[in-house]
Amino acid sequence: MHPTSLYSLLAVGCGSFVGGCLRYGLTLLLPAPRGAWPVATLMANVLGCLLLGGFTAWLAHHTGRELLRLFLTVGLCGGFTTFSTLTREGVALWQEGLSLSAIIYVGATLVLGFAALFLGFWWGGKG
Repeated sequence: MHPTSLYSLLAVGCGSFVGGCLRYGLTLLLPAPRGAWPVATLMANVLGCLLLGGFTAWLAHHTGRELLRLFLTVGLCGGFTTFSTLTREGVALWQEGLSLSAIIYVGATLVLGFAALFLGFWWGGKG
C-alpha cells in the first residue's frame, strides 16, 4: 500500500471513530422513547450537515490539507451522521402506526439537513 493511501485511510478511520463515538454519546444523552421522534439522530444528521458545509467551504480556501479534509468530512461527519439509522427509525415509526410522524420526521431531516449544509457553506466561506 502506498504511504499516502495509508495516511488517508488512517485519517478517515480516526475521524470515523470520533464521529461515531460522538453520535453514540448523543443517543445516550437523548434516548427516544417508543413512538417518539428519534431526536438524537435528527440532531446528529442536521449538525453533521452544518459541519460538513462549514468544513468544505473553509477547506476550499486552505489548499494542501487533504488529510485534514478526509478526517473532518469523510471521517468525522461521515461517522457522526447516519442515513441508515434515519431510515430504520422512520420505518419503525411507520410500523408503530405513526405514518404521518414517520413522513414528517424523514422530511424534516432532509429539509433541515439541506438548510444546515447551505448555512455551513455560508459560515465556512466567511473565514
